[in-house]
Amino acid sequence: MRFSLRQLEVFLATAHFQNISKAADSLAMSQSAASSALKELEQQFDILLFDRVGKRLQLNEQGRLIRARAEALLEQAKEVEQALMQHKDAGPVKVGATLTVGNYMAVTVLSQLMKDHPDAEVSLGVANTQQIMQQVLNYDIDIGMIEGEIQHPELNIMPWRNDDLCVFCSPEHPLAGKAAISDEDVLSHAWVLREAGSGTRQAFDRAMHGILPQIHISLELQHTEAIKRAVLSQLGLGCLSRITLEDDFAQGTLVELPMPHRDFHRTLYFILHKKKHISAGIQRWLEYCEAMS
Repeated sequence: MRFSLRQLEVFLATAHFQNISKAADSLAMSQSAASSALKELEQQFDILLFDRVGKRLQLNEQGRLIRARAEALLEQAKEVEQALMQHKDAGPVKVGATLTVGNYMAVTVLSQLMKDHPDAEVSLGVANTQQIMQQVLNYDIDIGMIEGEIQHPELNIMPWRNDDLCVFCSPEHPLAGKAAISDEDVLSHAWVLREAGSGTRQAFDRAMHGILPQIHISLELQHTEAIKRAVLSQLGLGCLSRITLEDDFAQGTLVELPMPHRDFHRTLYFILHKKKHISAGIQRWLEYCEAMS
């Protein structure tokens, strides 16, 4: 074989950091050793994998073509190593989840997984749908869990479970106590919503088709709890996943406002890169998520 796994590690770390010094640090190597490994890899095949702009190394077309295969090969090599060591069946997994999924669902899955497998290595990051999609495409995370609907030719998008949004207000709001609210009610009051790019906002915009341009959005916030506090302070009506509001409704701190003529149902999804190797760790995470649903 004309290349080593170490050379591939240097290549992938450099692709991630776009800097040979940072790549070397992440691999506990000297900068000169990392530079030599990358140079040898390119010379072996008479190819350039990066465009060099100052100190920044940006993947070129050739580099992008082999990145996914290199990722998959290293994942498989790690599994072989783990099987030989017989320490564990599943390796580390990096999960990215959107706000609602991460804070209210993935944490529950992670808790159960850690109870059953105390040595499991799972990291969980939270961002909005567009950011999670980009992290999967860049191989920054192994698997994404999202609320929004997306399409991308390089992604496998797999339905996970159903969810629905609900409109809510403060108990002191003029609409509190109504059996159902109309489109006229929607347009007569201010709203506090998630930011554009989030799956919750995408579902809200879809549900409000036909009247969306006329809705008065007074605040756009990135965090569920911030939206609930703003609504409690009567800064507007809110719309979030039902799972984030169950305790508030039960305690009476927030009030649901039914809108039966509007469809707030949606699907939650897993997303993976099509060229990503499904490791034992990823497979175990998927199984725990499915068991929860």
